[in-house]
Amino acid sequence: MSLRQMEYFLTVVEEASFTRAADVLHVTQPALSHQIKALERSVGGALLERLPRGVRLTPMGRAFRPHAEVAVRSAAQARRAARATAGAEGGELHVAAVHSVAVGVLPDVFARWHAEHPDVLLHLHEYATSEALEEQVERGTADLAVGPVPAHRPATVVPVGEEEVVLAVPFDDRLAGRTTVTLPELADRAWIRCAMEPVVHGERFLDWACGQAGFKPRTAVWTEHTSTAVRMAAAGVGVCAAPSHIVRSAVGEDCVVLSHDPVWKRPMTAFARVPLTGAAETFVALLRKTWPQSAAPASPGRA
Repeated sequence: MSLRQMEYFLTVVEEASFTRAADVLHVTQPALSHQIKALERSVGGALLERLPRGVRLTPMGRAFRPHAEVAVRSAAQARRAARATAGAEGGELHVAAVHSVAVGVLPDVFARWHAEHPDVLLHLHEYATSEALEEQVERGTADLAVGPVPAHRPATVVPVGEEEVVLAVPFDDRLAGRTTVTLPELADRAWIRCAMEPVVHGERFLDWACGQAGFKPRTAVWTEHTSTAVRMAAAGVGVCAAPSHIVRSAVGEDCVVLSHDPVWKRPMTAFARVPLTGAAETFVALLRKTWPQSAAPASPGRA
């Protein structure tokens, strides 16, 4: 079994066709078929079922696929890490992040990185939830990740800053003259909810927080993206809870931003499966320096 055979196998799965995979890999179809058959002999069974139009995974293939993905991605990471440690010019760095960080924090970081390291190509992988982020990093999708403290601690976890969750309301809202608000004051309000809402103690964050305040939030709209939820709040559809760097940096302050009393904050980290070296280590240092600071005092609790 070779790394090349696993790369061939994954390409066939992605393209769902030997013909298309051969074109992508720039090899002949007989050569591709030969490598896949050799791989199947080495694992002891069929990985792919050949159909009249395309292919699909066998049960053995489904079990094999995630391990092949980790192996191929780990090999790519190893090459990038070796080049970075050796001081090689150019190269690339794969960064994974939750959506709020990708939209609200990373644009400034990437701009500064490009100015200082123009020959290093950045690849950004975005995920809706911290659970999806951790899963993909474990599978080797990226060299490092940026998000909340991971539940299952990988080899490297570096604190980079904090994320404050704030409340957005329109300019004509009755709370528009305020800077802070408590949840009980919002018990009668409709809410804009988002599929990217984090999970706290087994519940969606807003359900948990409102439950602590003695009421159940009344949902007016469900959205897929946090930025959409903030726009809906700005238009007066309901109240929205979102990371401050989404509201202030990415969406722009076209709404009133209120801090919760007490302030909702959670620590954010950069983490990786292996110790950081070269470009990854340099990127995290820049991220820590660039991370936006909140004027609000930190709360002892976590969102």
